[in-house]
Amino acid sequence: MQRAERIRARIYAKMIEFFRTFDVLACPTVAVAPFPVEQRFPTEIAGERLQTYIDWMFLTFVITLTGCPAISVPCGVIASGLPVGLQLVGRPHGDYELLAAARVLEQTRGDMGNPFPIL
Repeated sequence: MQRAERIRARIYAKMIEFFRTFDVLACPTVAVAPFPVEQRFPTEIAGERLQTYIDWMFLTFVITLTGCPAISVPCGVIASGLPVGLQLVGRPHGDYELLAAARVLEQTRGDMGNPFPIL
């Protein structure tokens, strides 16, 4: 347990360092395109078989380890019309600034409308 906490502290320190240069980290919300609702979950990515149910959403739980706030906002659609999310990550305790950045992105994406208004 102590080893895990030391590793997590190093990850947190790296994020603090990252946010000295950047205001927001933007990355995909998940590692796969939207899939049919009838499909319970993806079983492979780019031909690589997934080992567990949560492997396809690793980008979200990895960010949780950093202790940084994160939000997923719609950023477009694939050819079939299904939405794609962009995960924005803010500096530790930077929730307000992160929400403001998400709002700017939503306003910029006029063709997506504003399905998740931030008050």
